[in-house]
Amino acid sequence: MKAIVILVDGMRPDAAAQMEEAKKLMERSSFTLKARTVMPSVTLPCHMSLFHSVDPARHGTTTNTYAPQVRPIRGLCEVLSGAKKQCAFFYNWEELRDLARPGSLTFSYFASGGTLSYQKTNQMVTDAAVRHLCENRPDFAFLYLGYSDAAGHDHGWMSEPYMEAVKESWDCIHQVLSSLPEEYAVIITADHGGHDRSHGSDCLEDMTIPLFLFGKGIPGNKELSHADIRDIAPTVTALLGVEPDPEWEGENLL
Repeated sequence: MKAIVILVDGMRPDAAAQMEEAKKLMERSSFTLKARTVMPSVTLPCHMSLFHSVDPARHGTTTNTYAPQVRPIRGLCEVLSGAKKQCAFFYNWEELRDLARPGSLTFSYFASGGTLSYQKTNQMVTDAAVRHLCENRPDFAFLYLGYSDAAGHDHGWMSEPYMEAVKESWDCIHQVLSSLPEEYAVIITADHGGHDRSHGSDCLEDMTIPLFLFGKGIPGNKELSHADIRDIAPTVTALLGVEPDPEWEGENLL
């Protein structure tokens, strides 16, 4: 089996629950609208915790500026590449380049949301992901969609422009799923939520994220009783038949 993680930046569960595509996915997914992220609920620390399965206190990145690890913990891509698995990244926020160490990716596609607009580059990275997945079928792929977070900061979480950005992100997800080869398991999630025009606090609106997990052999219409952003990396390794790093703190959700 292969796996793809699709992350919609800043997508609150109550926003995801209003999307028709998400409603349909609940019927075929193991899912929760009550998964937890880490503190601080900020984009880069949350992504580092997703890929390294530890709290920010351990990986050391506590702001949107990457901090080299004092006691390095292998990330998901390093573990997978060490097991001879091919990994591919598609993203429109440049700071995510530090999630994978040099040599651990076989393909990477970046389009600058800050320069070209996150709305436009959401579609660009989706198109690139669809092409690469169909033509090359990497063992693991990560697709990051940053438009909804930008809309939240500009207009406010749960505002009309924010909800439209979430909808367009789900349109991108639908595009990927419509062309995805059958051997892929899919994880759809967010890094954090948000409130007003911000995030980063420990309030429920910031700390709660959705998570959908589906694919061959994964139970559908099953609500997960507990899930944490740190559980995603060990779940991906389990899907690919690879041992997780012993330093990881998360649990396999399968």
